[in-house]
Amino acid sequence: MKKYLLKRVATSLLTILGIVVVVFFIVRVLPGDAAAVRAGPYANQEMIDRIADKYGLNDPLRVQFVDYVSGVAQGDLGVSIRTNQSVTRELLDRLPASLELAVYSVILATAVGVSLGVLSAHRQNTWIDRLSRIFAVVGSAMALFWLGLLLTFFFAFKWRWFPGPVDRLAVGSEDPGTFTGFYTIDGILSGRPDITVEAFRYLALPVITLAFVLAAPILKMVRSAMIEALESDFVRTAKAVGVPRTQILLVDGFRNALIPVTTTIGIVFGFMLGGNILVEFLFSWPGIGRYAFDAITTRDLEALQGFVVLVGVMYVFLNMVIDIAYAVIDPRIRLGSGITK
Repeated sequence: MKKYLLKRVATSLLTILGIVVVVFFIVRVLPGDAAAVRAGPYANQEMIDRIADKYGLNDPLRVQFVDYVSGVAQGDLGVSIRTNQSVTRELLDRLPASLELAVYSVILATAVGVSLGVLSAHRQNTWIDRLSRIFAVVGSAMALFWLGLLLTFFFAFKWRWFPGPVDRLAVGSEDPGTFTGFYTIDGILSGRPDITVEAFRYLALPVITLAFVLAAPILKMVRSAMIEALESDFVRTAKAVGVPRTQILLVDGFRNALIPVTTTIGIVFGFMLGGNILVEFLFSWPGIGRYAFDAITTRDLEALQGFVVLVGVMYVFLNMVIDIAYAVIDPRIRLGSGITK
C-alpha cells in the first residue's frame, strides 16, 4: 500500500508540474502585450516599458519560466492587475465560499442520484424507473443558468421563500468568523445558530440549481452499475441460498458498483471546483468562479492564470484521493500494481 501511495503522489506532482508549464506558455503565446494590459488603456510607452522591466517581461523566456515556477512552488501566483493584490491571497479568501457551495451541491446530488439509481435498478421498467430516467434526461439537458433564473424568479422574487441572489449572507449581517470558512459551520462554532440558518437559506437556490444538473450523471451511472451487479453470478448465487434481498441490494450489489459510482462522483466534484462560474455569477456568490469571471471580463491574466493553476492542483489532488479510495474499495487495484501488503 505504501508503494501504491508513493506512486500516486509522484504521478500527481508530475501532473501539477505539467499544468504549470502549460499555463505559463499559453499565457505567453496569447496575442497582445502583457505589460500594456497591466498598464491600462491610457498608459504611454514609457509607463509600459517601466512595467515590463518591473515584472521581468523583457527577460528571456527561460528566465521568466524559472521565476514563475519557483514562485508557484512558494505559493506565489502573482499580483492581480485589477486589484493590485496578491492573487494567492484573493483566491484563498474566496475558496471557502466555492468549497461550501460545491460540497453541499455534491452531497445533495449524490443523495438524490444514488437513491433514485438504486431504486431504478431494483424496480426496472416500473413507474419509478421511468420517472428516474426522465429526471436523468431532463437534468442532463438543463442549462444551469436557465434553471437558476427560473428558481430565482419563482422562489426568491415571486413567492419569497428564499432570499435573492446577493451574497452568502444578508447585507449588514455579521461575519461569523473564519474557523472553517463554511458559514453554515462557523455559525455553530461561534455560537450563532441564526447565522447558520441564514447561510443555509442563501445556499439553497444555488445548491438546488447545481444538484439538479449534477444528480443526472450520478443517477445514470448508479443505475447502470447496479443493474450489471444485480445480474452477476454471485448475486444469483446469493439469492439461491436465501440471502435477504436488502443485503443483496445494498451490500452485494451496491458495494460492487462503487468503483464506477465513485468515479462519477469524483468527476462531478472536479467539475464543481472550477465549472460553477455561471452559477456563482448568477447568484452573486463570492467564490473563485466569480473571481475568474471578473478576471476574464477585465483581462486580468495574472488572476486568471492563478485560478487555472489552483483549480488544476485541486483537481489533481482530488483524483489522487479517488485513486486511493479505489484501492480501499477494491484491493485488487493495488494488488494489480504488484503490491501485496
